[in-house]
Amino acid sequence: MLVTCLPGTDRTNLGSALRDIHTKALNLRSGVHADAFALLLSYLNWASDAARALSHLISNADVDHLILTQRYRLLMSSVGSLAGSATTGVVYNLVSLEIEQRTVALEGALTELNQAIERWSRLGMFVIPDTNVFINSDKLEILDVAALLGLRAEPIHLLVPIAIVDELDRLKESRDKHVRWRAGHTLGVIDAVLSDPTQPAPLRAADHSGLKSSNISRGDVTIELLLDPPGHVRLPIVDDEVVDRAVALKPLAARDITLLTYDTGQCTRARAAGLHVRKLSKALGNEPQRSSNEQ
Repeated sequence: MLVTCLPGTDRTNLGSALRDIHTKALNLRSGVHADAFALLLSYLNWASDAARALSHLISNADVDHLILTQRYRLLMSSVGSLAGSATTGVVYNLVSLEIEQRTVALEGALTELNQAIERWSRLGMFVIPDTNVFINSDKLEILDVAALLGLRAEPIHLLVPIAIVDELDRLKESRDKHVRWRAGHTLGVIDAVLSDPTQPAPLRAADHSGLKSSNISRGDVTIELLLDPPGHVRLPIVDDEVVDRAVALKPLAARDITLLTYDTGQCTRARAAGLHVRKLSKALGNEPQRSSNEQ
């Protein structure tokens, strides 16, 4: 599982904490204990220390999944009645099973974290285009994100939360012909480019041909889907969900994430969450005159 970092979490510190907790779990599993109750107490102390170390780094849900499981809560609530119990064999097996499963879960979390760090250590600016960018700007395959951001040759990595893909799917049923067509077209481009939805892919190659005439060049543009982690529960408002996924990604990428949007509400949400925002706008035109019956 890929853990959800709390804002401000340093990915190096998180990796160190997970490795330390995993090592202690391995030592606990292979250690010598006087009896089943001694093993139980050692396990409960390990779990408390581990939860305390992770509580300021990852979400409470992830702490529960990795450490404070239902079996932990059962053992914790029963510890007073298990000393000298006739069911020592059952207790020993139950605690041993829990330690084994926590070891495997922590190892998986470490692997996922290392893979995420490697994946998101690429050069360039990380940008999440809001749904309205796909609808109101140029078509995705020719969208000049660098120009919208005021960049030149810096590489750009577009990140598309799966919630935005789902929203584009819904917009294919819009009554507005342009919105309906653009939503379908954008999804077609994403589907064609991301033949493997779990991996990033190039969207447009770098173009330095303009250097000879205008001193303008463009870095390469890549694109990636941000899939929901297993067990993830989406927020009910899509705008909140997009901001939430960007905030979760920021510590793992160890850089700022820029949200690109036309929407004032989404802009406000993102800035309040500590994201960089590029607010786009379209000309309003002249103020319409009020009709006589509106005055």
